[in-house]
Amino acid sequence: MGAAALWRWTAHFDTLYGAPYVTAALAKPTHPPAATGALVLADGSVFLGEGLGAVGAADGEVCFNTAMTGYQEILTDPSYAAQIVAFTFPHIGNVGANDEDVETSSPAAAAAARGAVFRARPTPPSNWRAGGDLDSWLKTRGVIALAGVDTRALTRRIREHGMANAVIAHAPDGAFDLDKLHARAKAWHGLDGLDLAKEVTTAQSYVVSEGRWRWPDGVTEVKKPKFTVVVMDYGVKRNILRALGDVGARCVVLPATATAEEALAHKPDGVLLSNGPGDPAATGKYAAPEIKKLVDSGVPVMGVCLGHQMLGLALGAKTKKMAQGHHGANHPVQDKSTGKVEIVSMNHGFAIDAATLPKGVKETHVSLFDGSNCGIELEGKPVFSVQHHPEASPGPQDSHYLFERFAELMKKKGKAA
Repeated sequence: MGAAALWRWTAHFDTLYGAPYVTAALAKPTHPPAATGALVLADGSVFLGEGLGAVGAADGEVCFNTAMTGYQEILTDPSYAAQIVAFTFPHIGNVGANDEDVETSSPAAAAAARGAVFRARPTPPSNWRAGGDLDSWLKTRGVIALAGVDTRALTRRIREHGMANAVIAHAPDGAFDLDKLHARAKAWHGLDGLDLAKEVTTAQSYVVSEGRWRWPDGVTEVKKPKFTVVVMDYGVKRNILRALGDVGARCVVLPATATAEEALAHKPDGVLLSNGPGDPAATGKYAAPEIKKLVDSGVPVMGVCLGHQMLGLALGAKTKKMAQGHHGANHPVQDKSTGKVEIVSMNHGFAIDAATLPKGVKETHVSLFDGSNCGIELEGKPVFSVQHHPEASPGPQDSHYLFERFAELMKKKGKAA
């Protein structure tokens, strides 16, 4: 099937999902332009457009993200490993890309998201911090992108049928074998049972002592740290390390497979269980027993995202796969202890099943979108975790207090010792 015919077929598909923009645009030219990018879902759905970024094909789970800003941070968040991110906000790329906003901390997590889908082609950058345009940056990072897609239709597809396995492809000559791409999408195993933490974690330990970015100085060094925090790296974001630095922490980052004994050998004031990708139950097979030992040691423990889910597993709860997950920077979450509603950044396709929380484990935060669990604490111990990303600033700083809470727990523990 030729590229022009494929394009017309996709326009028909989009029409079925109520997408007049694509159909109207295709009614004008006599010869539709050749598609150089394609997204093929496991159910056979096809979205065509302009290929951007790296050339080639990649499989992954398609999710949509509703954030209006922070696309570079999203695409470099290791939690998106093995995923293709469809942005619902139509204007992506207008502030370009720079070296300071990259969230990957370990070289092993350099790829993070495998693909990106945009409504419109990224415009030339217009921002004083831009170091280059988004297309060139995507090429450098090996991320395949697709523009000109009706992301409303794709988002509706995910909302109604769940996150789909798919293949995203970019071929400058427009030569696609849709049958092969479809077969590849159907054959991909998906995220269920997939341990991705080992793929994105650091290969060896390292130390970070820096705070958050601030104008006009940028990132500054923490010269006199008050605490030593061991970070169990399941795919840690760089800004989590900086947020810890802001409360006076020197971070010692360890691989995901590190034991409790190895972590405690650093004599930490606290341990942070980081975010990360994949199925928490799969990573939890080796990580949860070590987390339980850390909890039993009495050292303050804080979990974020995947770290939150695996803390739940270590304490006896269960996790479950979500239909569409939570991905965006505009999610309302309520802190049940204070009643405060926070606007937070979310990125997860699995969640703790609140119904399985054992006695002594208290639910502290809930999503106001669907009531799903977003936080827990272990009664009587300095142990807590949240599903959302408190290092992010969508509210703009609604959840930063959680790092201060962690610092207070470490300070109390130090005084008690």
